[in-house]
Formats: sequence, structure tokens, C-alpha cells
Amino acid sequence: MARLLSSLAFAVIFLVSLTNARHLLFHGDATPTGSNFTHVCDAKRYFNLGLNMKEHAFCDTSLSYEDRAVHLVSHMTLKEKVKQLGNHAQGVPRLGLPMYQWWSEALHGVSNVGPGTFFDNLVPGATSFPSVILTAASFNETLWRTIGEVVSDEARAMYNLGRAGLTYWSPNVNVVRDPRWGRVLETPGEDPYVVGRYAANYVRGLQDVKGTEDCKDLHTRPLKVSSCCKHYAAYDVDNWEGVQRYTFDARVTEQDMVETFLRPFEMCVKEGDVSSVMCSYNRVNGIPTCADPKLLNQTIRQDWNLHGYIVSDCDSIEVMVDGHKWLVDTGEDAVAQTLKAGLDMDCGDFYPKYLEDSVRTGKVREEELDKSLKYLYVVLMRLGFFDGLSQYNNLGKDDVCSKEHIELANEAARQGIVLLKNDDNALPLTKATCKTVVAIGPHAKATNVMLGNYAGVEYQMGCSEILCRNRTFIFDAMEASKNADATIIYVGIDLSIEAESRDRVDLDLPGYQNELIRMVSDAAKGPVVVVVLSAGGVDLSLAKNHPNVKAILWAGYPGEKGGQAIADVLFGKYNPGGRLPLTWYPNDYVSKLPMTSMPLRPVNGYPGRTYKFYDGPVVYPFGYGLSYTKFTYNLVSATRSVDINLSKFQNCYELEYKDDEFVPPCPAVVIDEYLTCDKTFKFQVEVQNVGGMDGSEVIMIYAKPPEPVANTYIKQVIGFKRVFIKAGQSEIVDFELDVKTLQLVDFNAYKVLAHGSHTIVIGDEIVSFPVELNLIGCFT
Repeated sequence: MARLLSSLAFAVIFLVSLTNARHLLFHGDATPTGSNFTHVCDAKRYFNLGLNMKEHAFCDTSLSYEDRAVHLVSHMTLKEKVKQLGNHAQGVPRLGLPMYQWWSEALHGVSNVGPGTFFDNLVPGATSFPSVILTAASFNETLWRTIGEVVSDEARAMYNLGRAGLTYWSPNVNVVRDPRWGRVLETPGEDPYVVGRYAANYVRGLQDVKGTEDCKDLHTRPLKVSSCCKHYAAYDVDNWEGVQRYTFDARVTEQDMVETFLRPFEMCVKEGDVSSVMCSYNRVNGIPTCADPKLLNQTIRQDWNLHGYIVSDCDSIEVMVDGHKWLVDTGEDAVAQTLKAGLDMDCGDFYPKYLEDSVRTGKVREEELDKSLKYLYVVLMRLGFFDGLSQYNNLGKDDVCSKEHIELANEAARQGIVLLKNDDNALPLTKATCKTVVAIGPHAKATNVMLGNYAGVEYQMGCSEILCRNRTFIFDAMEASKNADATIIYVGIDLSIEAESRDRVDLDLPGYQNELIRMVSDAAKGPVVVVVLSAGGVDLSLAKNHPNVKAILWAGYPGEKGGQAIADVLFGKYNPGGRLPLTWYPNDYVSKLPMTSMPLRPVNGYPGRTYKFYDGPVVYPFGYGLSYTKFTYNLVSATRSVDINLSKFQNCYELEYKDDEFVPPCPAVVIDEYLTCDKTFKFQVEVQNVGGMDGSEVIMIYAKPPEPVANTYIKQVIGFKRVFIKAGQSEIVDFELDVKTLQLVDFNAYKVLAHGSHTIVIGDEIVSFPVELNLIGCFT
């Protein structure tokens, strides 16, 4: 995330946080007895500071949060105000306001990345859930929210222990547009709707205080911890062929912005009620995102009605000045631009360093600072930073890395693992048929942990490291496979190949990994199973097509219980049900277009991107995944037609059609003009487990637009549910979807409902039916 945080810097921050924790966190404001305070507006705390709390109306709980925040800000000098607008807010000692470190991270568990959180002997670590891309593969919204709840439990516990803050700059909700992007592991995949649903659920899990979810005034709704959706927007190039995220100008059509890049953020704000959004380093169509008033003030603040604050990615304003050289701005110019655009906080030091002079020279009004400070302090009040949230006071050390939380990490990994191939029902492995097993490959070093107490396991290196730059160890691996009842080859990539600041140049397995698979599979006596650890897809064509490779598992980066989860799946303790949240392309896909080409639709001879717009060959498609059992679908009932009666104030909207002969009298209606009417369509699906093993099935619901409409998506996800069904049993699953889920975005970036027959597809083309949208009574 932050520009200067290399892996070495992560380690440095961690060490600094151990030795200087009280200086890095607001908990440094201690009482004379040495204990940390629980909240700011504590009369005893003020007494110990030699101050009278009653003199400060911002501690008067009879006033609204907004009035209290306004009062607090009004008593600060300009010099004091600017010191609160960086991630390390300095506090105002004369008012009894302590310092506060805003920057903490909780992407898949409370992290020591960011100075707001640290681990030590008392709390050596938090529960580490699988990487987001693997958790997303579960397609289980309940799981996503539950993980958020557990992470916020641990965050609150660490806050009580003086080892964490309350504001977490997570999750990452950027859509994966290109398979080479290094940060795929942080994201929920390539579909904007799925990414948005993940965002809304995870944010709700982090933020919601039970019983207050439906608070009428959302600006006052209590927060368990504060979440932040990032990186806004059109950010998915880190470091590719010399193109850096710090200076990249994403040239994006308004159609793609609305349809793909902005949609998860809109869902995060509107459905998740997130309390923060982070703008990204890059420019969009020439303008740095953190200085774009249309993206910030107009879209996030006004159109979406954010109840919270907007923060920069770390050092973004410095990047704007020194990297983008935006308008040849000085530091004073830049902070004026960003503050007026709607950026409330600088993760960095440009606001504290330059804003005072920017105000004094007339480049920005002081009231702009006041407005941003109000947003910030209202969030802290909602968090209980000023008054406390007593329901979480009992959380402590035992609530971090508890047995229940660790088991949830195991369950998340198991639910996300995707079975890509299983010829001849080679998996699960059984003791009856596999008395000897050999584990091979660069990711097999934790073999004993992964396989638990399963007897007869031999390990062969195969490759000395993940890059697999020589064949030295392949012969020994071949020899071992000749005598084994089953061979498991662990391959893939790691963070030395795909990570923040590190994009890939191809989709191949590194070095001689493919040769390792081929040579060992040729020599193996028994079935070969390939286990792939990666975030982004890799070209597994060789393994997919090799007759001796009977099974393939994708396990992402499965977190602290990943070894156990993989073993549970391999040996049948758990029936896999995950689905790919990404399209896995053949390697030659990347030679057909540069990573910097932003359009989603096919253009200029380039193929389309993601399953919504790409119709070429794939290794494995989006949504693909097998099971050890078999499921059948039967459509029980369905709404076949929906009438939309338009008023005389609603206009028909023209669409582009493939053939002008099929243009209906009223082609479409703009959704934003039609928000007053809630129309739904319903259907029931019977899902039957006709195999011999209990298991979970992900029911994917896609929509295809009316056939005559041109230049739109091939299909898109409009819903999904994961259900567990015992062998031989069935379950009827109900869906009720708003007709607005059938929206398409036209070239002018209008969200519209198209007249005509929309095809609803259940699963992998297993069941489909039409829903006719009839636009009636249109006045033109």
C-alpha cells in the first residue's frame, strides 16, 4: 500500500512498533499510574491531566456528534488543526485531545502493516485468514461477514490491550481487470458485483454493532471498528514493464468507470455503509484520483452519501507533486487542490507540512479544514473513542487467536479451495488405495503439516525454490513417483512473483515447474495430483491435458491453517465446493494486449477482459469448480414477465442494436429516473445431491441481455448462494432479485433497463429461462 513500504520497511515498522508503541499509538496518553485510558471523555482522565472535562462541550453526550465535533474543531488554532490531518494525528494537549494513529490494516486478519497496530509477547499475532481471493472463491456471503466479525473482535481486543487502533484501511475492492496484476491476492476477483457483495459483507462484519444496523441517522450509527474501501479508482497496475502505479494514467471510458471500476465502491458505500474510502496513486484520464472533485466530492460524498471520511493512499499527494507533476504544483498548491476536491486526510505528511501556509496564502479556506476534521471526529465518536463502547470492554488476550477463530480460518480455506480436475474420481485419496504417497515440488516443504498423521509420506524437492531454475532435483522426484501409490506435486507462485509493486509478465508456471509436472507424471506409478498455490491464474494446460495428472486443486494462499485445509480436501475429510473468482487464461492471452490497455470490451484488435467481455479460449472459466459428489438442478417456478409502467415524466431511452429492424418502440429506461418503483422477479431452484458424498454447491445466477442489444456484456453475475446438501437429499432454494440487477451500462454511462427478453442462467448453462421486461405506457 504505502509507497515506501518494501518488505524490509514492513520489518522495520514492526520493530519500531515494539520498542516505541506508546509513541506510535494514542494509548501513549497514560494516567500517572501507567494504565492506558479507555476513552477520551473520562472525567478521571481529565483530572489526572490537570484539566476540567466540563469545560469542553465536545465531551457533552447530550449534544449530537456533529455539534460536538464542530465545538472541538472551533477551539483549535490553525496550527493545531493541520497537525490532525495526517495519519498520525498529533492531538491537542491543552484540550485533553490525545494523539491518534489512523493507519491500521485488516485485509485478512489484524496486521502489523501500518503503525497503528503491533504485536509483542502479550499478543504475538492475530488470526491469519486465507488471502481474500481464496476466501472469495467460497462464494459464501455469511462466511465473509463472519470473518469480518471475528477480525473486529480481535481488533477491539487489541485496542483494549493498547496494541491497536480502531480504524482499519481494508478491504481492497479493486476489480481484477488483468491476470498479471500483482495484487490479485488482496481482491475478491474480476466480477464487480461479486467484489461489491464481498465488500459490503466484510465491511458489515467489521463495522456493525449488533442491534444498531438500522439506525435512522447513519451519521451517528455506532461502529465496532471503522473500515475503508480502497483503492479508488481504476487502480490495477503496480509495476509492469517499467510502468509504475505512482505515475500511471488510466485512460478509462465513462462506461467502464460506471460499469466496472466504480460499482464495487458504490456497493461498499451504499450497501456496506463503509465509513472511509481511500483514493489511489494513479491518474484517471489525466487527473490524480485524490485531486478529482468529480470522483471524491461529487461521487462519493454527494451521489453515494458517504457517512465518513476520504483518505489518500500513503504519500499520494507527494506522488502527485513529484511523480505526476500535476499542474506543476508546489506542496501548498497540491494540498489546496486535494482538500477542495474532498480529500479529508493525508496518509503522509503533506497536509501537516503545507496546509497552514496554503490557508495563510489564500489558496484554500480554513473552513475546508474544519469540514474534513468534523468528518474525522464524528467517525471517532461513533467508534467510542470519546465515550467508550462498553459492550466490547471485556474483550482481551483470550479473544485473539482463539480456537474458534483458528478453526474459522481452517473452514474458510476449505470452503475456498477449488477442485479443477478429478478424472476417474482420483480424489479423495484413501488409505485402502494409497499406502504410500510422495509429495513433490517447491510448495511441498510443509508436507508433514499438510498431511497430518497420514502414514507413508515421502518428500522430494523437485525444485529447490519457487523459480525452479534448474532440473537438478527432478530425477529424484521421478524415481520416488515410480514406487508411490499416489504422487502429489505442489507447484505455483509466491509473493516474489506476484505482490504489491510486482506485476507478472506472463501466466506460466515459473522455470522448470511444467517440466517437473510432465516428467514426474510420465514416470508415476499411481495417479498424480497437482496442487497449485497462487492468487492469479496460471496456465495449467499441460497438467490439465496430461493423462496421468488425474486431479488438480487450486488453494490460493490459504492462511495459517492452509496445510490442514489442503489435507482435509485431499483425503476426503472435506468435500471441495469453491469456484474460481477469476478467468484462468492460456499464457498467450497476455501477448495479445498490454496490461496498460484499460478497455474491458474488445477494441483496437485487443480481446476483451474478464468473463463478461472475453469470448476466447480459457484454461478454466470464471465460476468453475468441481465436487466429489454430483448435483442436479430443476427449475421449480419462475417469474417470466415483468411489466414496468412508465409515467409521463419518464422518457424512453435509445440503445444501440445489432439490427435496426428489431428496435422496440421503447428500447430502455434510465434506472436513475425509475428508483421509486421496486419491481422484483422470483424463481425457485431444486438442487439435488445425486452423488454419494455430502457437499456444498454454489448456485451461480447469471443474466444475458436481450439478444438484439449491441456492445454490452456476454453475461454477468446477478446473484449466488452456497448451500450444503447431504448425499441423496435435495433443497429448494428461493431467489428474489430486483429488476435493476438486469441493468446494463450504455456508451454514455447511463444505467438502463432494456426492454425485451433477458435470459437468466443458473449454474454452468444447466438451467435457463427468459424474463421479459415490458416497458409500458411510455410518453416520448
